[in-house]
Amino acid sequence: MPFKKTYLKSKPECKVTFKITAEQAGNAEQVKLIGEFNDWATDVSPMRRLKSGDFTQTINLPANNKYAFRYLINDTTWENDWQADEYTPNELTFDENSVVAV
Repeated sequence: MPFKKTYLKSKPECKVTFKITAEQAGNAEQVKLIGEFNDWATDVSPMRRLKSGDFTQTINLPANNKYAFRYLINDTTWENDWQADEYTPNELTFDENSVVAV
């Protein structure tokens, strides 16, 4: 499922629900949502694990912007969102970053 986006009427923000499936996460113990919206900090709280083994997290982002991000699995492996709005080159590696547009 692509991101769930809900635009707030009270302010120029979008509530975005990120989700990575158990299959995509490789049955991980922990997944963190890391991106421009948190200055790529890796010491953030992990995403919520669902009974299905999927991981989810909802955050509010200022509207009319694009944000690069990736998932950090078990603090060792980076994974992109397979259904991101677009992708952008990663400045540190030969990989790409996922992008969510709100």
